[in-house]
Amino acid sequence: MTCSKAVLVAAAFAMLATPASAQKQPKAEVEIKLATLAPDGSTWMKTMRKIDEDVRKQTANRVGFKFFPGGVQGDEKDVIRKMRSGQLHGAAFTGFGLGSIAPETRVLELPFMFESLDELDHARNETHGYYEKAFADKGFALLGWTDVGFVYLFTKTPVKSPADMAGPRWWIWSGDQLAEIFFKAFRITPIPLAAPDVLTSLQTGVIDAVYSSPLACVALQWFTRVKYMTDMPITHGLSAVVITEKSLAGVSAADRALVRELCVRHLADLTAKTRIQNTEAIAEIKKEGVQLVAVDAAARKEFSDRGRAAWGDGVGTLYSQELLDRVKGIVATHRASRGSKTP
Repeated sequence: MTCSKAVLVAAAFAMLATPASAQKQPKAEVEIKLATLAPDGSTWMKTMRKIDEDVRKQTANRVGFKFFPGGVQGDEKDVIRKMRSGQLHGAAFTGFGLGSIAPETRVLELPFMFESLDELDHARNETHGYYEKAFADKGFALLGWTDVGFVYLFTKTPVKSPADMAGPRWWIWSGDQLAEIFFKAFRITPIPLAAPDVLTSLQTGVIDAVYSSPLACVALQWFTRVKYMTDMPITHGLSAVVITEKSLAGVSAADRALVRELCVRHLADLTAKTRIQNTEAIAEIKKEGVQLVAVDAAARKEFSDRGRAAWGDGVGTLYSQELLDRVKGIVATHRASRGSKTP
């Protein structure tokens, strides 16, 4: 490993030494068992441990969290199954996991829906109440949103146009209906795998192309097994902390409100940090020899046209036409208020 690569990995894992807040603590009266794919020591887990520290302090240890980071409880579908059986109480999910509970969340991850973070933030704020109810109707509490980041294509051969998509063996998160819709638009049959199996599959040649945010690509070390990053985001990846309503059964209304408030506050800070670190991750990935592949205007339009044309394929299975039209309208109105054109 080169010196700069060692620095990059160290930054991604943010010092794997167990932080003070992760040391053994007295068991809380109500302990929420929460899983995530995020590696321990990462920015994501540092934030989760800060939430736990503040929740315990401000509830006098009436409520606390117990974490299972790094995918030790399995893929996100495994975690949801364990949440429904009571083995786990919650998780920091990506859009895939969120969509497995409330499929309509995937409308916020449609390819080429958002051109800026400002548009994403506006649409997420405008629909927050809708999604809170959607999760509550399924027996879950939505504690707060955060970001995975804009998602790019990472490959072993350069992809600069839709025609180049046909060459690589693409990974798809097993069971991800939205990703299936995207790849179908490009006439690609990807290889389904659980997220924890991706690195090994890149190493062994089972796959040679993935989609990811730059920061996640570093944190999961996928960047070490690819050569190119297509310089065009295809979507934006969401994340949120969700717990079962049952896990809050013994928690007072005041403590529930406090847990929500602390999660929203800290996850907003995490979002700001993640956005900075995604930008930094691109620079560091380039230093490690991963080449950015430019996409010209004509190819960008073809990518966008194909991706947007596939939006209708999710109607009736992931989201309603009414919700799709609502989000499209929110984006169009916001864009117009800023003098931008809606494609």
